[in-house]
Amino acid sequence: MKRFSLIAALLLVSGTAMADEGMWMIHALNQALEKKMQERGLQLSAGEIYNADAPGATVSDAIVSLGFYCTASVISDQGLLITNHHCAYSDLSDLSTPEKNYLEDGYWAFFRQDEIPLRGKEVFFLKRVLDVTDEVAALKDSLQRAGAPFGSRRLSSLMERKYAARTGLEASLDVMWAGEKYYLALYQKFTDIRLVGAPPVSLAAFGGDEDNWEWPQHKADFALYRIYDHGEPLASPWHLKISESGYREGDYAMVIGYPGRTDRYSSSFKVDYLERVERPVTNRLRGRQMEIVRKWMDVDPDIRMKYSDWFFSLSNVQEMQEGEVQCFKRFHVVDEKRALEKDLPPDILKGLADEYAAIEDIEREKAYYRETLVRGMRITPTMLRMSNAKDAETREEMYRRGLAEVDPRVEKDLIAYSLEEYFGHLPGDVIGRRQDSLRRAFSGDYKALAEHLWDHPLELMDFITEVKITAFNAREHHTGDLTELTRAYTRALYKDRAEKGLVQYPDANSTMRLTYGVVSSLEPWDAVYTSWYSTPRGLYEKYDPLQHDFALPQDFVAALSRYDGPVNFLTDNDITGGNSGSPVLNARGELIGLAFDGNKESLASDASYTPDYNKCVCVDIRYVLWILRDYVRLERILKELE
Repeated sequence: MKRFSLIAALLLVSGTAMADEGMWMIHALNQALEKKMQERGLQLSAGEIYNADAPGATVSDAIVSLGFYCTASVISDQGLLITNHHCAYSDLSDLSTPEKNYLEDGYWAFFRQDEIPLRGKEVFFLKRVLDVTDEVAALKDSLQRAGAPFGSRRLSSLMERKYAARTGLEASLDVMWAGEKYYLALYQKFTDIRLVGAPPVSLAAFGGDEDNWEWPQHKADFALYRIYDHGEPLASPWHLKISESGYREGDYAMVIGYPGRTDRYSSSFKVDYLERVERPVTNRLRGRQMEIVRKWMDVDPDIRMKYSDWFFSLSNVQEMQEGEVQCFKRFHVVDEKRALEKDLPPDILKGLADEYAAIEDIEREKAYYRETLVRGMRITPTMLRMSNAKDAETREEMYRRGLAEVDPRVEKDLIAYSLEEYFGHLPGDVIGRRQDSLRRAFSGDYKALAEHLWDHPLELMDFITEVKITAFNAREHHTGDLTELTRAYTRALYKDRAEKGLVQYPDANSTMRLTYGVVSSLEPWDAVYTSWYSTPRGLYEKYDPLQHDFALPQDFVAALSRYDGPVNFLTDNDITGGNSGSPVLNARGELIGLAFDGNKESLASDASYTPDYNKCVCVDIRYVLWILRDYVRLERILKELE
């Protein structure tokens, strides 16, 4: 098996990016990449995809960031946006009330005046990317000579202010390869964003967390927003053309979006640490928390409405990281990383080995603290805000608002579980004195202690914040600087690859990227083959009106017989979080679907791309259009889409 892992690792860094690996910077589509994409079937030039000197005339001009957490596309000349339903999940949850539950029932603005303004929503259009590496180096040198601060925050602040003042645009300094390169991205920002439509969660998230990261899936994962400018729909000169002509296995597919974060320059030591130390703790705790919340959500619709957004985030991360550990082991990612490190400086490797060995115990303890008292209850953010309140009246108001967002039954169960794990896995010198006193007073009866803390919110506040202030300071005993060692490792790996003439791309960091590949099937295990698309038949097969995640509206079940096209499909595009909502484009740059998920076999991709296993799960645009046309009958939007 080790011989196989070494071969796979060497193939991974070969000059021909296996299975179209790569999240390529949109402004850096050189002739070599253009040629590779055209060999795969692309019918456009690189300049037709991105060209800062031809604004409003390229594909990338129609693709936006939703607050740098998701991606969306302009699909009409009136600022209409399409993205994933799960990108709109928090908005729908915030807007919902027991009388109007937009998550469960969906929402459609049949008239322009019904489009709902959203507080705090921001959309960013990329206008230009500048290489400012030399300028940043000169600025850093001048600050250092003057004895002024010259850290990354200071550099970013000065550069962003300078370019924002010069251009009138939003400016963001992005660091690539731990400082080997600096790029300045300029954006046009819009803040008047309104909800146009979203299907009920039963359609959008059909299969729930059980189907999450799985294939096949059958989700209508889409939502519609609109950008307004000075109170009127944005007159958008460039928007994506929608294709209803379909695709076949092997057809070219391209995804452009804002992937949030990858760590493919991570060391073997970090992957080993995640696999053995941190992830087993967080995955187990979050899995049990999901069971607690799901139990209550299944018996009370009001609890489901209050906790759906929190549970959605919890389940998505837990299942992703659980699959990540499985893939680290299955695809021998630690061995792969070690093969890449054979030519790196020994002092860096030894420093990382020593550092990770030194922090292992304390980081495991931090994980237990973080996943219990800090993140293990939904009431915790309220308690932390209360601890910083200026006076009792403010604290009381914070508590009142926080209490309205939760259910006492759920919170007490979460608190009891958090107490059990916290006291069961943290050493005595970390546990606070007041915490230990309460544990002794209740003789380790965590359920009774949870009831007591809930009935005495100020005690709960003190209990949570005691460790936050005092717990781990005395236990830090690092042998070196892990952050600087990690930077040195990244720079060394970058230079090693550059000296070998290997084409490389930086880790994702919420900047616009392009990934190309083809529509493709999946063979997840030996002797197992799955098709490249799913159909309505799968909806019928999974349908169960007694299970919330597999129930469907009755009128939708009746209408579904009128649709016989693909529901979801697979490509081998290289994506990660932040790509949600990204357009999936054909060889002509036309919209054929939306990226919304990866597959379970791809979950090592934060650290390592696995050829033939990494897949992008997409909703077919024809399924979206059928829902709008045949099920919802949203005629004004269909007319707008021509």
